[in-house]
Amino acid sequence: MSMETSLARIKKDIGTIQKFTSTPGQGCTRFSYSIEDKKAKNYLIDEMISLGMDVKIDGVGNLRGTYKGQCENLPIILVGSHMDTVKHGGSFDGITGVIAALEVIRVLKENNINTKHTIGLIGFAEEEGSNFGATTLGSKVITGKIASSELKNIKNFEGKSYYEVLEESGLNPENIDNERLDKKDILGMLELHIEQSIVLDKNNLSIGIVKGIAGTRTYGVEIIGESNHAGATPMNMRKDALIAASEIISHVNDIVKENGLSTTVATVGKIECHPNVSNVIAEKVGFTIDIRDLDDYAMDRVLKEVISYSNRISDKYEVKCNIRQITSFKGTRTCEKINNIIEDIVKSRGYSYCKMLSGAVHDSAVMAEITDVGMIFVPSKDGKSHVPEEYTSFEDIKRGSDVLLETLLKLDKI
Repeated sequence: MSMETSLARIKKDIGTIQKFTSTPGQGCTRFSYSIEDKKAKNYLIDEMISLGMDVKIDGVGNLRGTYKGQCENLPIILVGSHMDTVKHGGSFDGITGVIAALEVIRVLKENNINTKHTIGLIGFAEEEGSNFGATTLGSKVITGKIASSELKNIKNFEGKSYYEVLEESGLNPENIDNERLDKKDILGMLELHIEQSIVLDKNNLSIGIVKGIAGTRTYGVEIIGESNHAGATPMNMRKDALIAASEIISHVNDIVKENGLSTTVATVGKIECHPNVSNVIAEKVGFTIDIRDLDDYAMDRVLKEVISYSNRISDKYEVKCNIRQITSFKGTRTCEKINNIIEDIVKSRGYSYCKMLSGAVHDSAVMAEITDVGMIFVPSKDGKSHVPEEYTSFEDIKRGSDVLLETLLKLDKI
């Protein structure tokens, strides 16, 4: 309890980095590999070097630094989060965890604490998927989930490959295979993150202990009918794709309630209609369904009923229905041992808390495939995230950072 992180330094760091945006006055936009991203990394690199850390940016753009421990033969403890934002996003998502990690190492340095294990700070690239439409690419590449050969097949919205973008950014994707993380070299990973939901703020809680990160499955649904004249075609002779689609979409909420768990959620987030004109019956409608839960069976049940209901509605309106999987992200449980350490610390400090699931995807879910992971949530005001209004009080960030510091020290004793 004697060592504390600095509220003033945390404020300064976040205040400095939030200025690195391509959309000033319209939220924070800091895509991986952008000028703004490089400025943010340069600021952090200077701070890390001042602490005597060894620093590098790997071939996929992850910022990586090490604070050497007493025993270099021991596995390292990783701590950090992601560096990038969505377009017109907030100033706290991701970067709060990177700043908290930096601040923890500052406290170790100024108190002459020599940990047994080397501490590795990591600022992941391309977590949000803003460039390539796929999330957590930085962590997937360095854990071997994405092979280096696949980088030329992943394209951005301009048609450039991931490999090309990395080269144009001055990085060396050819070296990625030599920079991968090996599970035998890592003791564990700690990530502090804003909650991005309403639970902590609504219940006036200071800390969320993340017991699991929900799996995500995204499906594309295509309804195919027949275009015809909006005025001349009788109602009982139509094959209206939009009517069928709207009935399916409006029933998704009930399907989740009846077939999922209390933790299951589903969202229809994108709709496209063709020909999309006012005086023509819709021929084709496409929409996405995003299903999330930690429990795979719950997602299976929801999907099964979505397919069954969609087929019944398609028969009713004499249209065709195609459903395909777009993405799948397996749910992940965090490390119970680390969670217990976090809980003991939170209790000893008298902080209000709860154990919870994360509905959002995080790099920790990828890292959990190679090491033990612990996640600490701090409140998001009004539950807002990925918007300019995103805000977490600096007092809450400091509390979370203090818990992060103490967790790291206890983990170091293992």
